Amino acid sequence: METMSRIFKIALFSSLLITSLVACSSTNSTEIENTLSDKTSLNNDDGYYPITITNYDYAGNEVELTFEQAPQRVLAILQNSIETMAALGLEDHVLASYGLDNSIKEEWQDSFQKMNYDASVFEPDLETVVSLAPDFILSWGSMFSDKKIKDIHFWNERNVNTYINSNTRLGGHNDIIENEYQDILNIGKIFNVNEEAEKLVATMKDEIEYVLKATTEMPEQNVMLIEFYEGAIINYGASSLGGNMISSLGANLVRPEHGNISKEEILNINPDVLFLCYLPFWESKDEEEANKITLNNILLDPAFASLDAVKNNRVHTIMLGDMYASGVRTLDGIKIFAEGIYPELSN
Repeated sequence: METMSRIFKIALFSSLLITSLVACSSTNSTEIENTLSDKTSLNNDDGYYPITITNYDYAGNEVELTFEQAPQRVLAILQNSIETMAALGLEDHVLASYGLDNSIKEEWQDSFQKMNYDASVFEPDLETVVSLAPDFILSWGSMFSDKKIKDIHFWNERNVNTYINSNTRLGGHNDIIENEYQDILNIGKIFNVNEEAEKLVATMKDEIEYVLKATTEMPEQNVMLIEFYEGAIINYGASSLGGNMISSLGANLVRPEHGNISKEEILNINPDVLFLCYLPFWESKDEEEANKITLNNILLDPAFASLDAVKNNRVHTIMLGDMYASGVRTLDGIKIFAEGIYPELSN
C-alpha cells in the first residue's frame, strides 16, 4: 500500500538526490555492456529451472511468472530493489540501477559499486528502459503505471519478467512483515540463491522472537508512529508496515487508524514512545542533519513539551526505507523499533 506522501516526495526530491549522490555517476549503455561482459553468470544447476512464482500486476492482481533461468540483465529501481540484489550477492546480474532515497549501507557498498547506478535521473523513463533491453525489472508497483514504464503485461509480452514489492501492491491490502520476507525468498528462488535468502529472513524472525521473549514481563508500551509532511501530520496505522512491525514486537499501537492527525489528538493520546518517520534526502543532503530536523519538529515545538515521550526522552526517528517497502532493511526497522520501545534491551 504505497503512501501518497512517499510518491509525492519521490517526484519532488529527485533533483536534490541527484546532486547529493556525488560518488555515483550516470552510466551509458556502452559502459554497461562492457561491464556485463566481464561478469560471471550465476550457475544454473541442471534441473532447478524452470521455476514459477506468484507476484502482481499494476492493478494488484495476482500473476504467475515463470523463469527458465536466472535473469542476467536486471534493472533494479528504487532503494529496496538495489539493496536486495546487493544483500543476496547478485550484483553481477544488475544491468543498471536507479532511485536511492538514502545512502547504501556500508556492508553493501562494494556490491553497489558494481551495479551501474545512474544518478542522472531518479527513475528511468520507458524509452530508457526499452533501450537497455533488460530481462528482469525489479521495482515498486507505482513504477509499472502507463505514465511510467507500463504494466507488467507490456513487458511479459516482450519476454521480460518483472517483480513488484508486495507491500507496494495496489488494491488496499495491508502492509505486513511477512510480505517483505516472501519478497526476499522469491528473489532468492528466482536466482537460485535460496540459502542466502532463507538466512536473511531467519535473522529477521529470530530478532522478533528474541524481543518478544525478552520483554514478556515488561509493561506494555503505548507507541505512536507519525510523519510530518507539508504542514500536516500523518499517523501510520495498523495497515502500514511500520505499524505492523510495532505490533509484532508486542507493543500497543495506540492509533490504529491510518491518516492525518492533529497536534491536539497526539497530546490527548500521549504515547509512551513516539517515532518520527523521515526521508533523509528529502530533509537535507546530510543524513545526520535530516535526522535533527525531523526530531526538532517535536522537540522545539512548545505545544509538545507536555508529552511523556518528550519529557522521558523517548522520541525516536526512523527512516522511511526501514519501515516501508523495506526489503532487506526490514531487520534494521525491527531493531530500531525494538530499541526505542524497550531501551532495556540495549543495556
